[in-house]
Amino acid sequence: MTTDQPLVSTDWLAEHLDDPAIRVLDIRGYVSTRPVGPGEEEATYRGAPEEFEAGHIPGAAFVDWTKDIIDPGDPVPAQVAPPELFAAAMGARGVGDDTHVIAVDHMGGQFATRLWWALRSMGHNAVSVLDGGFNRWVEEGRPVEEGPSTVEPRSFTARPRERMWVSAAELLAMLGGPAQILDARDAGQFTGARRRGPRGGHVPGAVNLPRELFFAEGGGFLDPDEVRGRLSAAGLDPDRPVVSYCNGGVAATVIAFQLHRLGFPDVAVYDGSWNEWGPRLDLPVEAGER
Repeated sequence: MTTDQPLVSTDWLAEHLDDPAIRVLDIRGYVSTRPVGPGEEEATYRGAPEEFEAGHIPGAAFVDWTKDIIDPGDPVPAQVAPPELFAAAMGARGVGDDTHVIAVDHMGGQFATRLWWALRSMGHNAVSVLDGGFNRWVEEGRPVEEGPSTVEPRSFTARPRERMWVSAAELLAMLGGPAQILDARDAGQFTGARRRGPRGGHVPGAVNLPRELFFAEGGGFLDPDEVRGRLSAAGLDPDRPVVSYCNGGVAATVIAFQLHRLGFPDVAVYDGSWNEWGPRLDLPVEAGER
């Protein structure tokens, strides 16, 4: 079981595709937005099962990020599933305790890192993101399958790591302390020029690090040295704890993934993110640039 390769190439996957210890999980999906008022937008979340059936990496199983790994009882959209539901979803997709999961989305981006974070937060270290995603796989002329997938179920044990996520109450208690709070949304949302929900702006003291800072042109992620330079320019201290957030806990995992690659030891995601923080009038908000 490989645990020290957070990012794998298409060449690597092609060489290991027939390994029974490998399971590709395809988590292609979308966040679509539309304007609903001056400076206000509304987001729609959806998976892409029809794209999976039209073509996927051989042996892959599909994960709908809006249905399969969420908590259906949480009023905040698309919150990660509780341990027992998450374990059932992974087991049904052929992921066991000794399975090395390769997370695949369209371009090797935020949905793959969402699954990477969710698995690691449930105690499963053997998970990697496919650099460049399904698009790169296809562009290189590699094999694809059509139709629904059939995999043999396995037993998956969830062992939650509570240090990998924080609640709104925990984040509120961190304000003004040593934690570095990172906002993965774009600058317009961070400043409050655009908003989703009743309030715009950001968590007080947060630093804006849009997810786009970490993506390479054409898909996949930047070289670690370049990422390290961008984080250094933002003043990040690897010896201080980090909490990342966004709108729905997805883009925030891009930051968590990159910091993990660089060896940051204490990184958590605020899964509720702005979908929870913004509408709660009991929680403080800042607007403008920092």
